[in-house]
Amino acid sequence: QVQLVESGGGLVQPGGSLRLSCAASGFTFSRYFMSWYRQAPGKERELVAIIGSNGGSTNYADSVKGRFTISRDNAKNTVYLQMNSLKPEDTAVYYCNAHWGVTYWGQGTQVTVSS
Repeated sequence: QVQLVESGGGLVQPGGSLRLSCAASGFTFSRYFMSWYRQAPGKERELVAIIGSNGGSTNYADSVKGRFTISRDNAKNTVYLQMNSLKPEDTAVYYCNAHWGVTYWGQGTQVTVSS
């Protein structure tokens, strides 16, 4: 059974940091591109960051470049999103995504940036 379980979300003040984790199981994690998406209320889901299967390539949305870092540990079947210098506009539900021919989604974790 395929599972993507996100964790690490919460409430943080502007300028703060959070680290999201996504633990994968039920598929060959090391073959999959892994991504983080987010969806704010009333908005479409958008791609935040993506990392290649071996971690050698990454790409980011312009809105998070220089502030967020995606990484993965294939030995632990886990992908991470380090989020620094958080802004209120980063408030959203963050979803983990796995893609290699087929696509899997996690259930999401809420990130709220507010003073």
